[in-house]
Amino acid sequence: MLEWPDAGESTRGLIDGPDGPLEVSVGRPDEATGGLVLVCHPHPQQGGTLDNKVTYMMARAAVEAGYTAVRFNFRGVGESGGGFDDGVGEVDDARAVRDWALEASGEPLAGVCGFSFGSAVALRLAAGDGAPRLVTVGFPAAYFDGAPPRPETEWLAIFGDADDVIDVDASIAAVRALEPPVDVQILAGAGHFLHGRLTDLRQRVIAFLDSDEG
Repeated sequence: MLEWPDAGESTRGLIDGPDGPLEVSVGRPDEATGGLVLVCHPHPQQGGTLDNKVTYMMARAAVEAGYTAVRFNFRGVGESGGGFDDGVGEVDDARAVRDWALEASGEPLAGVCGFSFGSAVALRLAAGDGAPRLVTVGFPAAYFDGAPPRPETEWLAIFGDADDVIDVDASIAAVRALEPPVDVQILAGAGHFLHGRLTDLRQRVIAFLDSDEG
């Protein structure tokens, strides 16, 4: 079983998951943290892993903001057991990693983040279980039949307006139609993977996590 790292350290290993072991990476800031931030990676069948650059940058931003970042590989990815479950079992994976981290650390959950497919998983987890903050990047509204859920959480939704992987206009419109309003931020000229804009992403996530809301 993976052991919790000391302050300022990081670790990577396996924990028990609902469909076999799950590969988890934990990074901690130097000082006592404000809680845990769970980060979900993009589509497992399209090369998504916990090492994805957007996923990594959100985790880095969380650590720089004073939180413990917890990334993981969904079932069937990397060292994680099991196989792809079309976004259903992946929510169970996220829940299992969250519960393990809460117990191992004794810290509260501060937020859930996700990129692309992972943002849909993060939203489902926040809608079902609650979370103080939610960050979605490249959220694909088409993953939901009808309007996406609107959990009672502070929600930052980041999109690149040149995204050609998702239907970005429809996704932005779907999120903007939700009540209470979501903090929708558009990166002009940015594609789905935010090439050349990762520093901008990092700064926005830090500012959101540093805010007094949530």
